Amino acid sequence: MPVELLGKSPEELRDFVVSLGEKPYRAPQIYHALYVERRFDFAAMTNLPAELRARLAEQAGITLPRVVRRFPSVDGSIRYLLSIGAGVSAGAAAGNSAGKPAQIEAVFMPRNGRQTICISTQAGCAVDCHFCLTAQLGLIRNLSAGEIVGQVLVALEENRGKLAPQTNVVLMGQGEPLLNYDATMAAVRILLDPKGVGLGPRHVTLSTSGIVPGIERLGREKIRPSLAISLNASSDEQRDALMPINRKYPLNVLLEAFQRYPLRPREYFTFEYVLLGGVNDSPDDARRVVRLLARIRAKVNLIPWNPGNLPYRAPTPESIEEFQRVLVDKGVPTFIRYSRGQDVFAACGQLALMETPSPFVALQ
Repeated sequence: MPVELLGKSPEELRDFVVSLGEKPYRAPQIYHALYVERRFDFAAMTNLPAELRARLAEQAGITLPRVVRRFPSVDGSIRYLLSIGAGVSAGAAAGNSAGKPAQIEAVFMPRNGRQTICISTQAGCAVDCHFCLTAQLGLIRNLSAGEIVGQVLVALEENRGKLAPQTNVVLMGQGEPLLNYDATMAAVRILLDPKGVGLGPRHVTLSTSGIVPGIERLGREKIRPSLAISLNASSDEQRDALMPINRKYPLNVLLEAFQRYPLRPREYFTFEYVLLGGVNDSPDDARRVVRLLARIRAKVNLIPWNPGNLPYRAPTPESIEEFQRVLVDKGVPTFIRYSRGQDVFAACGQLALMETPSPFVALQ
């Protein structure tokens, strides 16, 4: 079967071209064509000789996620329903049900001279956060590095004519990135490689529910994204009820991992806190959050819960502002983040393969 090239590292591409009897320098030429020029047809890789392009067309493949449907939001965001798996060669997603068709989602969000692309690292999710619609899918399978980085390439290509100078990527779509560590980091290395997609470390953020071994492993990486943590609770009892993963990695274990983590100069952890009306949004909750983060270089993003068919409600504007005030008064940088794309099920916690736009109106 053809060998899938999307997602391969420069070293893997080198091994492949050498196996074809070609000179090693052909590998960086292919890599450049894929990620800098975004050429996904071998015939269009004019930096390669015609004979090699013909051989690649016979013996290799470039399989981007296929756009099934686009859901444009009133705020300019676009939710992409994507199909993956069909046509992927054996070994391209080793250990991940290679070639098994699945659907995932990515979101393109243009705003204020930049675009942010939210991508998935798994089809579905096994973490089972009770306020998140994605959790209802369960885990379908892990994605390969090519399927992860391919979402960014599709979003950039789809919007090529209107791209702003700055691109941010957030690994906050379907799935828990640190439970698909190797493929996720292989994709991140391509995204951060100046000879690849070329994004800066501050412009790529990985969000985790708190997988402590993965956090520790990430801290040892020479090249890594910024780290965001879904906190969403002010006590173990509360977090156990909302996020069952807390029973395995309770708050004291999680926070100790952050204290050991080697932050870069001027780098902060981002703690994401989904505010659930009447559940975790009281001033007492805010004061407990202050105590939890007292020894950590942290900033907090408050995310009012986005509507879905779940037994929760959004917080009131008054409770949001009071929660923020408590944290800011104690010296914790805190920002209110209203999610974009709510009207098309593109917002935080809403990615559940919905085939119809959301009945809820975005809060803008």
